[in-house]
Formats: sequence, structure tokens, C-alpha cells
Amino acid sequence: MKNKIFSAVLIISVATLFSCNSSSTQKKINNKNTVTTEKQINVPVFNADSAFEYVKKQTDFGPRVPNTKAQLQCAKYLVNTMKKFADTVIVQHCKVRAYNNDILEIQNIISIFNPKASERILFGAHWDSRPYADHDPDKKNLWTPIDGANDGASGVGVLMEVGRQLSLQNPNIGVDIIFFDGEDYGEPQSMQSNKQDTWGLGAQYWAKNPHEYGYTAKYGVLLDMVGAKNIVFPRESFSDYYASNIVDKVWGIAESLNYDNYFVNKKGGYIDDDHYYINKLIGIPMIDVIHLDPNSTNGTFFDHWHTLKDNIDIIEPQSLKIVGDVMLNVIYRE
Repeated sequence: MKNKIFSAVLIISVATLFSCNSSSTQKKINNKNTVTTEKQINVPVFNADSAFEYVKKQTDFGPRVPNTKAQLQCAKYLVNTMKKFADTVIVQHCKVRAYNNDILEIQNIISIFNPKASERILFGAHWDSRPYADHDPDKKNLWTPIDGANDGASGVGVLMEVGRQLSLQNPNIGVDIIFFDGEDYGEPQSMQSNKQDTWGLGAQYWAKNPHEYGYTAKYGVLLDMVGAKNIVFPRESFSDYYASNIVDKVWGIAESLNYDNYFVNKKGGYIDDDHYYINKLIGIPMIDVIHLDPNSTNGTFFDHWHTLKDNIDIIEPQSLKIVGDVMLNVIYRE
């Protein structure tokens, strides 16, 4: 994805605190000083080792660049795995034009859980990887594709484990998980032509051509770069612009789980990620959980962003668990 502006202005949290137990009961005291007990919340336990294996399986195919053998192999793996968990899996085959006028054959993979539920939540991540290591310190690697273990595979791995948990314990609401293709085929920084909308090609296509006529969701959450060590997720600014109440909700749940050191209540930058097009083109309020760190070597994202070192060695299972715990609580607290 393309970085626009990064800021680090502190804001005051208005998030509501929730219980941090995986199985909890909330109590209220009414005006007669009697205690009433609300419905018990049972949240599945996120398995970090399982999520890590899903990340590794993706990177084992090699760089998942559109129009390559690795892309086709990984797509087959993702579809076959999600079919074990979801009620329905739809593969949206489409052709899109890249910044250099190449035609890319991409696949958006949509997994549907509890299809009869009218109230739905959308989750997303991109499964393709960058065709260029255009931020690698060794300039000889500029045109070398990257594994994209964190930038792509980590979000997908978390959502695959979320999907597995959904198959074991049905949620009360409908859940749709989309693995977007063609997100990271944007114009290389060295070209500096400032072309518009060269990123998020799969998300742009889906937003204009959803898998179901008239599709909508209550809100959406995008995961991107969520598996590296020392994760930090400030409030991405397009997310705050389009859906600040959803940011409050998710960051509040993270705080209730004692994860507020990771989901920090600070302003982040404006990031041209898949969620931007979901908000803009189809009008679903979607937020981005994305690693933004102004102290990193590139000044915005995690240290090995768009380099050859974005491989499985930098993935931290505990980071996957933190994000997975929050996502499961988002779903089962609805």
C-alpha cells in the first residue's frame, strides 16, 4: 500500500471498556439496587501456532505475484482450506490493468459464514505479495519479488484461524472474509509519476462488482502487516475519517484485553489500503488495523517493509495471537 501522510498526534480515548475474559458475564445495577445478569459471552481461544502455520504455508509457495505459478498454487490452497471452514466460498476471477498497462489475472477469495444472517461484518486482508523489493537497502534487489510474510500473509493467516474458529462455534451474526488480490502491485516509488489508484486493484474491483447484488455489511475490518515483532497499531486516519466509531469499538475491545500497548490511541497516517476503496466505492465503513511506526527504518511501516527480509523469519506468533484475540472478541461480542 501507499503511504500518504504520517502524524503522531495524541488523541483522547473514548473507547468503552469490556471484560477481558474469554467467557464472561456482564452485570448491571438498576435503580432498585438489584443486580441483573446479561447473556454470557463465550469467545473462542485463538490458536497462534495454527495461524503461524497458515502464514508459513503461503510463503512456502514463494512470492504470490499475479500472473505467476505461485499465485495459482496459493489460490488453490486458500480456497481448499477455507472450504473446510466456511458455509460458502466464492472465487471472483477478474482481469485488471496495472500501472504499466499489464493485464493482471487476479482472484478475490470470499468466504461466507452464517449466510442467512441479515446483519453481517466484513473482514479483509490481501493475499498477494509485492513484485518489487523497492525499499530493499540493496538496490540490486529492486525488481525482485518479495515473500510478503508480514505484508499480506500475516493478515490472511489470522483470518484463516478466525475462520477455523467460526466453523467450530457459530457466531450470532453473519461474517464474510475476503482475501483481496492485486493489492501490492502499485507503481514503484522510483517512477514517481504519482498515478492514482494503482494499489488495491482487487478491492477496487470487488467494491464495484460485489459477489452479491446489493451486498452490504454493518462494518468492516481490514488486517495488514499484523505479524511482525513489536507491533503497533495507531488509529489509521482514513479509518477515523470514515468510521471513527468502529475504531473506538475495536480499540476499546483491545484495551479491555490489556492490548492497549499495541492498539494505541494515537493518530496514524492516511494509508491507501484496501479499506479506502471499500469506504469510497461501496460505502461500507471499514477500518484498517495496520502496523504504523514512525520510528522504523523507513519512517512509516515495519522495518522490513517491501524488502527481501519480509519473510517467515520475522513473523512473531504472539503478534498474530494479539490481533486474532481482538478479532474474535469483535465478532462474538456483537
